[in-house]
Amino acid sequence: MSINAILGGVCIGIGAMLLMVLNGRIAGISGIVYQSFDEPRRRNWALFFLAGLCLGVVIHLWASGSPGPVFDKPITTLLPGAFLVGLGTRMGSGCTSGHGICGIGRFSGRSIVATIVFMGSAFITVFFQSLVWGL
Repeated sequence: MSINAILGGVCIGIGAMLLMVLNGRIAGISGIVYQSFDEPRRRNWALFFLAGLCLGVVIHLWASGSPGPVFDKPITTLLPGAFLVGLGTRMGSGCTSGHGICGIGRFSGRSIVATIVFMGSAFITVFFQSLVWGL
């Protein structure tokens, strides 16, 4: 396991814990994005949180010298996929960060079930893409 993965996990855990302790909020990114469109006095913290996420990516790319992600799919494929992910996070009352990191850490039964479902779906998708369809 790489040191970057370990440090990244530690930073995510500390960030999620600080957001809960200092702000009483769960670090579920889909919920934070949703709240960033809320009334101005309630959305400021969400906007700062999202700005910090973006700034962290920029700092990482600058420090590592990496050119960043390269997408080999057209935007006409990516946008419907992003819409479906957003729809799924609303239907599932949260995203992988909210359920998988914060929910399991709080021993939430709903989050444990949600994490099992989306991880199982991911395993099945990878199985079909790589072994069945050869993609």
